[in-house]
Amino acid sequence: MNRLALSVSSAIARVTESALGPYQTAVIRLGFSATWLLFLLREFPHREELYGPGGPWSWDLAQQLIAVNHAFTALMWSDSGGWFEFVYVLSVLTGALLLLGWRTRTMSVLFMIGVLSLQNRSVFVGDGGDNVLHLMSVYLVFTRCGQVWSLDARRARREGAERARGERVTDRVGVVLWAVFGAALVAVTAGGRFDGTDATVPVIVWLVWLALAVWWVVGRRAKSAEPRILLDVVGNIVHNGALFVIMAEACLIYATAGWYKIQGSRWQDGTAVYYPLHLDYFSPWPGLADLLSSSGTMVMLVTYGTVVVQVAFPFTLFNRRVKNVLLAAMMTEHAVIAVVLGLPFFSLAMIAADSVFLPTSFLHRLGGWAARARARVVARARRTPLPGPRAPENPEPTHADSPA
Repeated sequence: MNRLALSVSSAIARVTESALGPYQTAVIRLGFSATWLLFLLREFPHREELYGPGGPWSWDLAQQLIAVNHAFTALMWSDSGGWFEFVYVLSVLTGALLLLGWRTRTMSVLFMIGVLSLQNRSVFVGDGGDNVLHLMSVYLVFTRCGQVWSLDARRARREGAERARGERVTDRVGVVLWAVFGAALVAVTAGGRFDGTDATVPVIVWLVWLALAVWWVVGRRAKSAEPRILLDVVGNIVHNGALFVIMAEACLIYATAGWYKIQGSRWQDGTAVYYPLHLDYFSPWPGLADLLSSSGTMVMLVTYGTVVVQVAFPFTLFNRRVKNVLLAAMMTEHAVIAVVLGLPFFSLAMIAADSVFLPTSFLHRLGGWAARARARVVARARRTPLPGPRAPENPEPTHADSPA
């Protein structure tokens, strides 16, 4: 009984005292923001046809659908081309800033608004990867995804060093950003833009804005450490809960996909993989598809292996070694799908979702490799002289560097 009580108290302390999985959460942030940013940049020439008011799925048709499903999209606030361009460019900008980890709490909210606005505007142009991105953009808002590998982490280290030297730290950029965000939120709410849509997005946005205000006031006005500790505990619980939901969502995706495959006759007889390889829509490399499908044994092994991996993965989380093997197999499978079937963004979204299960030791090594590569690039750039006019062999002395 005492051992059980100790285990429970240890688990509670672990959940409340720290935000778990900082590297896994950072990889999720990097993966989904990069996937969304690359998609928007690739489709930039076709943005009007996909999401614009003059596209095949017209603004009137989208308005009729949203009146039924009550989905949130800022693109339905106006049918002007200028508003559409503003939302699209804002989505690109927030995706890039979230990728860099600048003001991740605010950027994660704007990232969610951009994803939901564009995807809910034209629901018929998405695929499974868009559905995953749709869900994860909401979950990311509740995580502390900027603890490592971000500009926020660098700023936190710098501010910590300034406090250690006894200097006063002021965050004017954060205050201005919060004020602008709040003014826009008040104007949107007062204008009735949230009316008729699901209340989830407005509630999330308002809660985050108020929470940032409370955090700032407590951090600067509280006379004791207890209020700040309480806020840290609440933030850790919310983060850890969101991280658990992300992991559960990934397991649910694979479990349901695997069990549905089991019920299909083509998956049962081992030929399911053959057919998408010979569809024109999924054959960017016909020669490669013919090569992979030329062996009936290979097709059968890949078909059955896909089902086994997807069904078994949620049960392997209790065994780290088996989990890592299946995780590598699934990531490899998605990389192959990206190339062979021409679905790069679906594969990137799924690989990003899988990254939540990567071991911390591997992510540490990955971060070290990236840091060393960056240091080599910077050192090489510093050694390379910039092109310019040659200096004279015996230049005349000047006083440019003198105190005067």
